This record gives sequence, structure tokens and C-alpha cells, in this order.
Amino acid sequence: MYKLSYLLSIILLLVFRPLQAQIVHVNAAVGNDAANGKVETPVATLQRAIELARAFKPGESVTIKVAPGLYTLKDQVVIDKRNTEEAWLTIEAASMPDDADWKPAQMPVIQSVSANNSKTQFQHAVGLLIAADHVRIRGLKFIGNGNPEVQYYYPVNRKDSTLTGLDVSQCYFIGERNSAPIQGSIWAHGAGIHVDHCIFYGTKNALLLFMAIRDFSLKNSVIVGSYESAVWFGTFHEPFIFENNIVADSEYLLLRAEKTYPKYPFKNCLFTGMRHEMGYYGQNGAIPTDRNAHSEEHVSRTGKLLLSEVATKGLPHDYLNPLPNSSGKELNAGIFKK
Repeated sequence: MYKLSYLLSIILLLVFRPLQAQIVHVNAAVGNDAANGKVETPVATLQRAIELARAFKPGESVTIKVAPGLYTLKDQVVIDKRNTEEAWLTIEAASMPDDADWKPAQMPVIQSVSANNSKTQFQHAVGLLIAADHVRIRGLKFIGNGNPEVQYYYPVNRKDSTLTGLDVSQCYFIGERNSAPIQGSIWAHGAGIHVDHCIFYGTKNALLLFMAIRDFSLKNSVIVGSYESAVWFGTFHEPFIFENNIVADSEYLLLRAEKTYPKYPFKNCLFTGMRHEMGYYGQNGAIPTDRNAHSEEHVSRTGKLLLSEVATKGLPHDYLNPLPNSSGKELNAGIFKK
């Protein structure tokens, strides 16, 4: 009887024990796509890392550790590993901004050079196509697509409005409108989109969110120089969290469908240097709204955003973050959480 009880205990432990997280290492400088993705034998490309991640069971969390370096995407990378609410796929820098020994040069850089690689709605290019539930992207720097054939480029895209769970944290999105533009840093449909401690600099739009958007949050982020709008937003559903953000020197703060009056709550934010704030989008482009129904709590429009930028000494440790004497510094918006 004792042996039977012991055997049953072992079986139950094996059946119900949580599956261990798996790790795949990728290193653009020394990796080899014929390798197995272990720490001592990394693969070279994100595409190969995703292929290895697919081999793990749906209930297993997988973390793709991305070493410092330049990751050039010649086509879109489709992230389609099946995940669950408990088991996420995470793509993150091997060294994160809050690590004690982090330096800007350690942040992996994702750059697309592809031609148009998607015909959904119109011809455009995508960097990472999120085609699965529960995906995290952490600590990466996305820059624009320099291919002259590409007019519309989206570094992070989720087309399927039935998907849920997309977390983007501590990432840079840096565009240069005259040479390597970003049409929209994150173009996504579906539920559970959470963005925090990101910096969007010189992108035409930071966030493009349209269909089935539920459970959305944008927190502790900096959006500067959006020459169309910081955020495009579709049908409004709660919860909608927009707090501790800085939006500066942009054409519009937020665009929404014409003749809609959602009750967006804006909390603890700085909006400065804006040409317009709320606007409608339509077939004839953006126009200012006739009226609004949003609420504001501790939202400031005074002062000037001062950023730590590249000068003669090169890339500063806190580049594109608010300087200590900047307006909005108290909001803790920027790439660092600590």
C-alpha cells in the first residue's frame, strides 16, 4: 500500500509539475545557424532562434536571449510559436538597461533592409510579425528600413485581431524620416497590448491600434517628433491606461475615428510642443476634433522636454531620456525602470 501511494505521488508530480523555461541564445557576431542555440553555441539569426523555439511544447515558456550586435532582417520574421497564458515567448536583450553593467552599445539593434513583404491592406514591410498569443519583446532597439523601395515600414506588427498578450518593454524605436523612416513603430490588433518604458523618437507614428483593442496600456514612455500622431486608436474599450508618459513636439497626440467621443483617461503626463492634440482620421487625412470627452488627471502642458542626445562625446549612457533638469523628469518616463 505504501509503495502504491508513493508511486501515485511520483506520477502526480510528473503530470502537474510546471514545465521548465527553455532558453535559446542568438548572437549575430559569432553565432551559427547550424548550432543548437545553447549559451556556448548560439545561433546567428532571429529567424533561426524562432525555428528552434517552435520545437518546444506549447506549455513551455521560451526566452530568446539576444546578444549585442546588429541584426539585419532581409525579410519579416514570423513569431508563431504556440503559447499559453502561463507560458510566454520572450525575445529580450542578453543585457537589459537596468543591469548594473549595461551600456548603450550592448543593446541589440534590429534593422530591416527588406523590400515590401506584406500585402495586407496595402504594400508594406514588416520586421517582426507577431502571429501568436503571449509574446514579450524587451530591451531591443529598432531602427528604420533604409530600402528605397519601401514607403511604409512597421518594426513590430500583429495582424490577427483574435490574438492576445503582447508586451513591449524598454525598447527604442528610432526613425529618420529622410533616410530610414518608420511609418508606425507598433501596428497591432487584438487584446492585451501593454507598452512600458519605451522611447519612440522620430517615427511617423508610435502606436497604430485599431481592431478589437481591449486591455491596453501605455506607461512611462517617451514619444518625441511623431510627424503624424503619437497614437492612432480604434474603437474604445476599457481598460485603457495611459499614464506617466511624455509626448512632445508631435503633430497630433491621438487620432481616432470621426465623430466618436471616447472617454480616454490621461493621467500623470506631459504634453508639450504639440501642433495639435486630439484629431480624427479619415479618407482625407487627419483633422482636429470638434469636441472631446476624455478626462485628465495631473496632465501638464508647460515646460520643455530636454533630452540627453548625442554630442561630440558620442552616445551617452542615458541617450534620448529626459535630462535631470527637463520638464517631466519626475514621471519616470524613459528606458530605465530603476
